[in-house]
Amino acid sequence: MSIKTTENEHNITRYITIEFEVFGRVQGVFFRKYTKAKAEELGLTGWCRNTHRGTVQGEFEYASSAAAENENDSNINTDKESWEALAFQHWLCRVGSPRSRIDDCTFSEKLASTSRKYDAFRVIR
Repeated sequence: MSIKTTENEHNITRYITIEFEVFGRVQGVFFRKYTKAKAEELGLTGWCRNTHRGTVQGEFEYASSAAAENENDSNINTDKESWEALAFQHWLCRVGSPRSRIDDCTFSEKLASTSRKYDAFRVIR
């Protein structure tokens, strides 16, 4: 008797969270509004806010499917950063709102969880 497994049994949905901070002229130029719109366009959740240092910081989250590397169910993570996350990082560092000037941007290490942290992308005031 052989046991047949489905593809879904080898895929685990994980939620990846990344913190960010954007430096430059990013306050008073609708940067948070455009950040929220871009995140929603890409299907990302999280938040952003202005800081007292004149930066915009936040966190975004995306779903990732990690599959086992081989038939032995070794649980080796083959996750690659989603194209949505890469596109959002590019937008934060290189595009921004029309009147912004981005001097630098930083990102934290990825934090993984099996449960979703956010249900939408919000601007915190």
